[in-house]
Amino acid sequence: MESLYLLIPISVVLVFIIGVLFWWSLRNGQYDDLEGPAYRLLLDDRDELPAARQQGGPERADDTPHDASAASDRARAGD
Repeated sequence: MESLYLLIPISVVLVFIIGVLFWWSLRNGQYDDLEGPAYRLLLDDRDELPAARQQGGPERADDTPHDASAASDRARAGD
């Protein structure tokens, strides 16, 4: 019974803190874009290459240093 005197106020304080944090996240726009991350997950890196070429980017997809193994292979080929 004595433990309830401690647990009930702690739970009320925790609920209050969680409510304040949720209200803060709503006011700061954390939930404004619910669909954007789902679409970004489906996009592939290759979808962005034509825009990079228009801005003077690399000519081939092999020239982009996306992974370290491709860069190390090119470095060994140049030796």
